[in-house]
Amino acid sequence: MERQKQAYLYAAAAVLFWSTMASAFKVSLRHLDFLGLLFFSSIASVTILFLILLIQNKLSLLTGYSGKDYLRSVVLGFLNPSLYYVVLFKAYSLLPAQEAQPLNYTWSIVLVLLSIPILKQKVGFKSILAILISYFGVLMISTRGDLFGLTLSNPTGVALALGSSVIWALFWIYNVKDRRDDVAKLFLNSLFGFAFISIALLIVSKRPMLDIRGLAGATYVGFFEMGITFVLWLRALRLSRTTAQVSNLIYLSPFVSLMLIHLVVGETIMLSTIIGLVFIVAGIILQQRWTKTTPVIQSA
Repeated sequence: MERQKQAYLYAAAAVLFWSTMASAFKVSLRHLDFLGLLFFSSIASVTILFLILLIQNKLSLLTGYSGKDYLRSVVLGFLNPSLYYVVLFKAYSLLPAQEAQPLNYTWSIVLVLLSIPILKQKVGFKSILAILISYFGVLMISTRGDLFGLTLSNPTGVALALGSSVIWALFWIYNVKDRRDDVAKLFLNSLFGFAFISIALLIVSKRPMLDIRGLAGATYVGFFEMGITFVLWLRALRLSRTTAQVSNLIYLSPFVSLMLIHLVVGETIMLSTIIGLVFIVAGIILQQRWTKTTPVIQSA
């Protein structure tokens, strides 16, 4: 099969799995609390990433890293998966999936804002306009269309969903500077992240519930949100002639996700959600075209 066709197949599979995540989070949270979901998902994630390293014959890479490399993994593991998913899963426990998912999707816009103080990048008028377009969509979703009343549907949930996009953007900035093998560093991040998650459970003195439906959902999330899908996406990027040819498929993900939220979770999708999501995605597309950048990794 032609390399570019293979790239599209890998990318389509990755986008499809990512599109199921909002529904998977919401359904799983019916049977586990947010910390329990994260705990069991992390076990699944560490397991599948270890197996991928084993299959790819890359376990030897882990012994070649320096103490500084491992310290970097500790910091990145704290950001993601531990802190990021604590905030994200809590947001999903407070908000309808159709609101939490698009608000989290604003991470690439947050990335532009954070690049100003962290990467010392300059942002022009067009980028500011694109950001304003996206955040008009955020306002539309957060107020459920009541733009003049400005009453947030759930202030805490909205703050957490937007906060998760900040954490993911910070993780992306520092992770992209890390030149180690992608799967190896993701495994180490997940391993140290699991340690932080376990400590959090000990601090709150809470034993995760053992519910077969919740465990099944957590395993799915760990395998496909935190593990396999990332590897599929990297494979697509490597096979594609240009990054843009497969990266553009990411824009389908939030809309497919909305359909699944309706079909699987049973939420009635509000018009304000659709309009808001269109503005968010439009702002992201405009910003990336005007700055000649394309997304590299998807957030749930």
